Amino acid sequence: MISKKILMLLAILFGMSVNIQAQIVTEDEEDVDEEDEIVVIDQSGNEEVIDFPEAMTYDLDSLLNEYMSKTYLSSDNCNMRNENPSYPTEVFIERLSRMPTVMEMAHNNIVQNFIDRYCNRLRGTVAYILGASNFYMPIFEEALEAYQIPLELKYLPVIESALNPRAVSRVGATGLWQFMLATGKQYNLKINSLVDERRDPIKASYAAAHLLSDLYKVFGDWNLVIAAYNCGPGNVSKAIQRSGGSKDYWHIYPYLPRETRGYVPAFIAANYMMTYYSLHNICPMSSRLPAQTDTIMVHRRMHLEQVSKVLDIDIEMLRALNPMYRHDIIPGDTEPYALRLPQADVNRFIEMENDIYAYRASELLTNRAIVEVNDYTPTYYHKSKRYYKKGRKGRAARNSKARRGGKKATAKKGRAKKSKAKGRKSSKRRRR
Repeated sequence: MISKKILMLLAILFGMSVNIQAQIVTEDEEDVDEEDEIVVIDQSGNEEVIDFPEAMTYDLDSLLNEYMSKTYLSSDNCNMRNENPSYPTEVFIERLSRMPTVMEMAHNNIVQNFIDRYCNRLRGTVAYILGASNFYMPIFEEALEAYQIPLELKYLPVIESALNPRAVSRVGATGLWQFMLATGKQYNLKINSLVDERRDPIKASYAAAHLLSDLYKVFGDWNLVIAAYNCGPGNVSKAIQRSGGSKDYWHIYPYLPRETRGYVPAFIAANYMMTYYSLHNICPMSSRLPAQTDTIMVHRRMHLEQVSKVLDIDIEMLRALNPMYRHDIIPGDTEPYALRLPQADVNRFIEMENDIYAYRASELLTNRAIVEVNDYTPTYYHKSKRYYKKGRKGRAARNSKARRGGKKATAKKGRAKKSKAKGRKSSKRRRR
């Protein structure tokens, strides 16, 4: 029975593997920015080019421009010198080996290259992520714990989205966990023109934990699981087959897509940096926890600006608290949707709910339920016949004209009558 369940699960996951692997973009080597890749030389002296996960290429300024960053993160004076100390390889191996993780945190020259990138060029991004982690890590840990998944996987969004809930990849993967559209729907995330729950930190985290749990039932190895999360279970299964059946990530490594070859090393490096950042003189950005929030269900269509103006709440705060609403519209008339508010404003919302719905409703919610069709037939000019044709109002006029056959039909009837009259006269003359 268990094997049948696993086979069924494998079929479902393979069916959606095309959607997961859409995150992998094949590019010509000439089109790839050198800063988006690393070159590794193996023991035989051969060069290998490895792509960075897209989140490792994000511009720091764009991350700092997000509302949560601008409002709750700050760069305090750091007493550490802004330089990266040099350590022998043995130190990195020893630090990785004593991390309290279920997953294997192995070291090699590829992992070291990713650690070096975080320690040097991405120092500012690491400082930002350390500060932003105070917002999101508790959510990730609760979701992972609910599915009995190793808690070190909470750092997967670090390499997926750099902890930006509005992140969208080149191919449309969205949110902290970078779900593709079809995969998100497969795990019950609502996605339509107005709502995208891939951007909801809580719902997306539970969906990601569910997906990771399903992948583990198939592969039974967490390194293979996160590789499949990146490129799809189909690609990982092909790599296993081509390698002769091995289920060791590092053994099937050459058979994986180029970006996925850098995915597990980047994940290991992210775990290392989130644990040992202080030993590399990286100061986390200081963070102030946002005010406590609560949700209220909305049963009618509503615009966030209505809430903002009536309750005097910053519209950017509302967008940050409700990132799943793509155009600031909550389609509560379709089904009840949750609106997250500062806890102190929930009672005010209930008291002023009718005023909120009424505020500039016709201006902000412009889709009409009923429309009238313009029934006027316009006046136009025929250049070839050099006359104006005046329009008539209403379909009744057009229909009556159609029944008469129009001007041409009337003219033909007139000519027919004249020809009949002439025929009668000529026949009378012959008789005479």
